Amino acid sequence: MDRVRAQKTNTIKTKAKAKKRTVAALALAVFVSALLLLPSARAGELIAVEVMAGEVIDRIVATVNGHIILQSDWDEALCYEALLNGRPLSQFTDEDRRAVLDRLIDQELLGEQMKSASFEHASESEATVRLAEARKQYPGAATDEGWHAVLSRFGLAEKNLVAHVQQQIDLMRLVDARLRPAVQIDSRTIEAYYREKFVPQVKQSGVGEVPLADVSGRIRELLTQEKVNELMVSWLQSLRSESKVSVPGPAGSPGEGVQTQ
Repeated sequence: MDRVRAQKTNTIKTKAKAKKRTVAALALAVFVSALLLLPSARAGELIAVEVMAGEVIDRIVATVNGHIILQSDWDEALCYEALLNGRPLSQFTDEDRRAVLDRLIDQELLGEQMKSASFEHASESEATVRLAEARKQYPGAATDEGWHAVLSRFGLAEKNLVAHVQQQIDLMRLVDARLRPAVQIDSRTIEAYYREKFVPQVKQSGVGEVPLADVSGRIRELLTQEKVNELMVSWLQSLRSESKVSVPGPAGSPGEGVQTQ
């Protein structure tokens, strides 16, 4: 009888070990599959991280035509916006955070359009000039040491920040190249804006009369940019309707959504 019980016990232990190996193999297969879906740079970053059992490395917050946007991408974008707008991260509401994620999705959609577009891409020096304006928002950033301290506070590296600004300039140029040629602002529209909006604003500010001829060029550019923005909203809506965009789970909620482990 004891021998039979021992045999049954050994059989149960063997099956349990086999089951554990199967679960571990499946978990590894899922993890590897997730890496294959990621861009090579992102996959390389994740491979370099020591994986602990059950530890969440990163979380998928959105997918755009099969391209994954991770929680870390979202967090980094929040830091960029906070720094460039001179705004503490603590002031970002849930609505603000979601707006940043929406812009990340839009950037992915526009990035796909960039492959077939023709325009001059932003240089590193152009991005540096833009960043010089951002530095002025921080009194302590006048020196390189102070600027690096500001970047450290937001968890950003200067090289990555420059690349981010270059990308933003490229996206703006893409929109201009695609939409600006379709915008036509006639003299009547400029005169109407001058009469109905510009002149009342000048009178309210107490500044003397400014002739239409002196500001017509600036008014034309302002109205052109407003129209380009309107067309961009319509274009992005069209791109979204033609694309497969998914935001799994309540975005930004800890423990929600699809996770890579």
